[in-house]
Amino acid sequence: MKITTFTAPEIECQGCASAIKKSVGAIAGVSEVQVDVDAKRVTIQHEDATPVSAITAAVEKAGFSALEA
Repeated sequence: MKITTFTAPEIECQGCASAIKKSVGAIAGVSEVQVDVDAKRVTIQHEDATPVSAITAAVEKAGFSALEA
């Protein structure tokens, strides 16, 4: 398993967190998505084979930028 962390500066509320969790959580190989609204961080636990670019795309699809931390 691998852990990837992103900063998403646009996160403002639990609704934002839910949108990101739903979008990223739908990716095959993702086992856990944590969103810290106050720190504006997204931490994803995923299989090594899961492309980080797919995770970034899912965060962006939810409407947020994903800056790898």
